[in-house]
Amino acid sequence: MDDLTQVRELTPIRDVADRFELPLSTLHYWERRGLVEPHRRSGRRYFDGEQVYRVALIKLWRETGLMSIEEIAGLLHRDAAGTGGGSDWQETVHGRIAALDAHIARLNAARAYLGHLLTCAHGDDLEKCPDFRATVPVFP
Repeated sequence: MDDLTQVRELTPIRDVADRFELPLSTLHYWERRGLVEPHRRSGRRYFDGEQVYRVALIKLWRETGLMSIEEIAGLLHRDAAGTGGGSDWQETVHGRIAALDAHIARLNAARAYLGHLLTCAHGDDLEKCPDFRATVPVFP
């Protein structure tokens, strides 16, 4: 049984916020931006299973894809043809992939620098290490 089948009834907004470790203000903001559409009963907000899934998806995209709210809105508001929201969703995804690849390259370089720090024969005088100096870009 997947998580969606466990959320058959309406879930109070506070429970959704707690489940995803989000401030209530984040869910309210996402609602104002049209990313989620909670049900209202007696002035209180509740999420059905589809909306709980959408919260999970938005959080995943924010954390792992490092997407902006505008990019997520463009992806969520595509029409049946895969367009909509005034943006090309595939261009957005390609842009995010390129940004993530660049970020991964920077992280790999940082990991290599740190690894060198641990094994450098120059000890405490790392600034004088020719190998390390060669990897530090002076002019971007």
